[in-house]
Parts: sequence; C-alpha cells; structure tokens
Amino acid sequence: MTSVAADSRRRFITGLSAASIGGLAHGAVEPSHFGAASSLAPAGPGFSSEYLLPPGVIHLNTASLGATPRVVLDRTLAAWRELESSPVLMAYGNAENTVLSAAERVRKRAASFLGCEQNELLITRCTTDAMSIVAQGMRWTVGERVLTTNREHDGGSLCWEYIAQRHGVVVDRIPIALDEHESATIVRRFAAAITPATRVISVSHVISCTGMRMPIAEISALARERGILSVVDGAQAVGAIPVNVKALRCHAYATSGHKWLMGPKGTGLLYVSGEASTAIQPIQWQDGHRYGAESAGVGPQPLVIGLGAAIERMQDLGMTAVERHGVVLRNRAYEQLTQIKRLRVISSPPGPSATAIVACVLPDDIDSMALRDTLFAKHGVIVKMSEKRHFNGFRLSPHILNSETQIDAALKALRAEVG
Repeated sequence: MTSVAADSRRRFITGLSAASIGGLAHGAVEPSHFGAASSLAPAGPGFSSEYLLPPGVIHLNTASLGATPRVVLDRTLAAWRELESSPVLMAYGNAENTVLSAAERVRKRAASFLGCEQNELLITRCTTDAMSIVAQGMRWTVGERVLTTNREHDGGSLCWEYIAQRHGVVVDRIPIALDEHESATIVRRFAAAITPATRVISVSHVISCTGMRMPIAEISALARERGILSVVDGAQAVGAIPVNVKALRCHAYATSGHKWLMGPKGTGLLYVSGEASTAIQPIQWQDGHRYGAESAGVGPQPLVIGLGAAIERMQDLGMTAVERHGVVLRNRAYEQLTQIKRLRVISSPPGPSATAIVACVLPDDIDSMALRDTLFAKHGVIVKMSEKRHFNGFRLSPHILNSETQIDAALKALRAEVG
C-alpha cells in the first residue's frame, strides 16, 4: 500500500504551529524539516488531521483546488499576524525580518524548485493570471498567429482570444481526440500546423480534462527550430510531477500555487526565460524583477509566504516520490474504472503519458453534474465534473493526501451509482 508518511511530519507540524513568524521571516526559504523522508510511507491513524477536511470526506479533486495542509495554513496566518503588527514596516521595509523580505525569499525558493533563475520568476495570483501576463506582455502585429490545441483549459486559452479580438491575431487549434495518447503524432500535428505567421505555440503540460502528459520538450524544440515562442500552461503539472523549466526549454511557463502544490488560494508562478525577456515583458517588472516592485504594487504577502511553505513541503517529500504516489493511486483507480462496463476511460493507460489524473465518459442517461452531486451527498466523495464542451463525464485526481483505501471507497461509490 502506498500513501504519505504522517507520523514524523505530524510531530513537526505540532511544533511548528506554535512558532512565530519572526523565525519564519528570517528562514522562510532555507531548507527545513518535514522529516528527512524522500519517499512516501503508509499513512498512520490520524493522518487526515494534517488537513481541515471533515472526517469521512474523500477529496479526489486536487486538480481543481488542493486541500491546504495545516502546516501551510499556520505559516500563512502567522505571516498575516506579523504583517498587521506593523503594516507599513512589514509590507514595505527591506530589513531581513520583514514580511516583504520573506516574500522575496519565497521567490528564490520557487525559482530553485522550477529550475530557473530568481530574476526569471514572477509571483502571480494563479495560472490564468500568469498566462494573461504573457499574452499582454507581448507586442503584436495584425495577422500573427497563436498555435494551440482544442483541449486547453479556459485559463490557458482565453488570453489568446482576448489578444485576437484586440490586436487582430489569429488563433489556430490542432485537434486532440479525447482518447489520443501518442506523443509523436501530436508533435507531428503541431509541425504541420505551423505557418510563417505563427508567433507562439501555447500548450498545457498536462491536459486538464484527461490528464495526458504532453511532450513539452519536443514541442519546445520544434518551436525553437522555427523561431517561435513556446508558452506552457503548467497548472496540472507543478506539485504533481517534477518540473524543470530549463530542461523543458520553453520560453514561458505558467502555473498555480493552489492546486497540486496545495498552497494558499490565489497564488501562482510565471517563468519567463531570460532569452525571451525582450519578447515577453510583464508590466510588473517595469520597475525591476523583484517582489514588491513599484510596477507590481503591494501583493498578498502572507499568501506568498504560505506558498513558500507549500513548496518547501513538496521539496522535503521529494517530487519523484510525490509523483509515484499519485500515479500508483491513479493506476489503481484506472484498473477498477475499466471494469465498470457503463464507463469509458479516456485517460492514458499506465505508462509515460499518464499522470495522477484519470477521466471517464458517462453514458448519455447519466448527467455528470448530477453524479458529482450524488457522490458527495451520499458518499462524501469529491470529484470533478468535466466541462461539457469536452465530454459528459468526470475526473479523479488523487494526491498525497489520499490513500488506496480511499480510492477503493470512491470506486465502490461509483459502482453503486453508475451500475
């Protein structure tokens, strides 16, 4: 059985909850001690106490919003109290013990986590915010084109529709079938769709509706060969799988702090490669690449410090172990879902394109919204209803707070309701 180690971390969390932000402000981005574990051991009794979820609730929708652990919430609230103890000093002061300084050190930690330089990273509100910053930070000419797919989340595509309406840019979309999992075929389709006017290739690292891991390194290489900017929506990747933006060789990468990282809601990250800094110019960096620059204004500093705590937690757990845990649970769900005759599993089978997300199409006589509501009301199981523009179905996204026992309970509930 695979799940998250709990006992040693609960002892750490108990001690941390009483800690002051004074120590946090000095050491918010230094290596810490969620236990020395680099792999995830079985959860012990009381593991659910790490989260604020009600007893009996099975949260299988981290891909929408992660459940923030108490250790992260405690750090966030401690930072907020410290900020309010002297608002002007803590929000504007440059001394080492201010909340502003702690927030800037979080940016350094986040950059290390993503494998980039601190000056290449901007802290944002969410993935959608970051994608919009990229689109609006470029200078456009009428007739230029953006190449994307028909499976993008609205948060990664509406920014391009906005640019199309405002600047006469054309958005091209390659089709990806719901049950398509062949990376090489998709790369060839991108290559065939490029035109001399293509300026940007924009694609999700992990497709939100199916969980397919896209061949980002190959797509980025293709973009570079053609002199095109590659922009990645990483909302469903960071915190779920190891991500190194330099290895991916994309020009920009947007992600969320409140999904798989399980950080405070309203946090995100944007990487803009130094080599793309002329083509992509966020207005927030007009006064310099630092948190709290005059061009960025006052940000949600306590939330940012909470984001740093969430990243620290993932670093201590080890992203390889985190990914393994999620995929093992997902594969367990996949196997059982394929045995329910009235469901059609459309996510990748176990293998290189699979992630912790697994999705199914429902028969026409079962409405996805009704099933979602019934699963929660009768069984305490939280799943995601798929957007109807993609399909009538649902998505499971297990993470480090979940166990094999919970997967089995959720599948039992599904069998009871779907038949």
